Amino acid sequence: MSDSIHISALRGLIGDHAVLTEPADMAPYETGARYDKGLAAFVARPGSTEHLSAAVAYCVQHGICLVPQSGNTGLVSGSTPDATGAQGVLSLDRLTSIFELDRANRSVRVAAGMRLSDLNARLEDAGLCFPIDLGADPRVGGMVATNTGGSRFLRYGDVRRNTLGLKVVLADATGTVLDLTSDLRKNNTGVDLKQLFIGTSGSYGVITECVLNLEPVPQQTATALLVPASPESVSDLLNAMEAAVGSYLSAFEGMSGNAVRAALDHVPSLRNPFQGGIVPDFVILAEISRSNTPRKGEQSLDEVLETVLEEIWEGEDQLLADAFVGPPGEIWAMRHALSEGVKHRGRLVAFDLSFRRGDVMRFLDRMKTELPVKFPDVTICDFGHIGDGGVHFNLVVARDDARMSDGAFENSLRAWVFDIAVQQFGGSFSAEHAIGRKNQAFYDRYTPREIRKLSASLRKVTSPGALGSMKF
Repeated sequence: MSDSIHISALRGLIGDHAVLTEPADMAPYETGARYDKGLAAFVARPGSTEHLSAAVAYCVQHGICLVPQSGNTGLVSGSTPDATGAQGVLSLDRLTSIFELDRANRSVRVAAGMRLSDLNARLEDAGLCFPIDLGADPRVGGMVATNTGGSRFLRYGDVRRNTLGLKVVLADATGTVLDLTSDLRKNNTGVDLKQLFIGTSGSYGVITECVLNLEPVPQQTATALLVPASPESVSDLLNAMEAAVGSYLSAFEGMSGNAVRAALDHVPSLRNPFQGGIVPDFVILAEISRSNTPRKGEQSLDEVLETVLEEIWEGEDQLLADAFVGPPGEIWAMRHALSEGVKHRGRLVAFDLSFRRGDVMRFLDRMKTELPVKFPDVTICDFGHIGDGGVHFNLVVARDDARMSDGAFENSLRAWVFDIAVQQFGGSFSAEHAIGRKNQAFYDRYTPREIRKLSASLRKVTSPGALGSMKF
């Protein structure tokens, strides 16, 4: 059958307005957040689970590959089509109509196309939030499909920890709808099937509804910028903070001097808080928070943080070179500006790595020594979630660097970094961005054959049709 017949059939199933074919209309869905650009055969935008099921079933029956796309904020080419023009984009951007709050259960049921910012805005009056803090504004379905973490993983965990239930459409000939929308926190009556669809990049099935755990919005917050005495002292500093404030510690974010300078240069409204304007080589954003409103006579969190830092400063281990408590909004503004600041420094080669917490600074130290020798004129602009072992290891190359004219240099750079991170440090090549086309070769390289075989078998059972950009 011709392409026009397929388009006509899909429009008959989900509505004329819900299938895009004009190049200008499809362009935003073909272009990713980090340099990737493909070519779509069409963009299907169903407005309900039933319509999405019908579209998936039709495409499976006719051998058409679909790439699920949520907010399209991913960085590993997981939500955009390839360059063949043969794949259809299955967008969730019209799946926004469901919002069912259960305050007593501290949970919410939402359509997968709802933006994180919209979700938290609607929860504000209830004093609740979905506690995954990100610089981007993704849609909930994509957050689940990639198992995002964020800056407050240390306190609240990742999306997996905060997902109670899902509704999923499988890529089979009938577009099977799997209703796993339990709102129970404890249920050991069988296999927890929802876990198959969390972090697997939409390849096992398309998420259309989510039941999420909610947390009280913190009512008290205090933040500080910490300058460690040395890279070796960072791990001990984290342990000292955890020992002193316990579960109050909600963030422990590492920021390299290069990344901070990039943010300050890119966003002139940011205030440089460092003495003499001299940015240190490495700085840590530490946050402590409470969900209760302040009680009469209760020590403020600013006072708690100042006391703790004073004790650490005066300790025998000499973990701090400098520290100061500052306004949370101002300090977090700098942290959230890092990604855009780094991106504007040049052509970016970005890595999303994770390590055992004690290995983070050892890895970074090794990179600072060896990378300039192996790859001259490449600048390291790293930052990340030191409290959970995550590192956004960003490398910046001049935009006019001839080495970036084809993919060979970038591929060799990625292979070298990943080999050290994964094989020598036992880390992960994808901490919280999941798997897309950019990471496929490294999944094949580092994942044991037995695990790949089992993963592919599960994929064939759940969604035998062509779905997603990931190949297990």
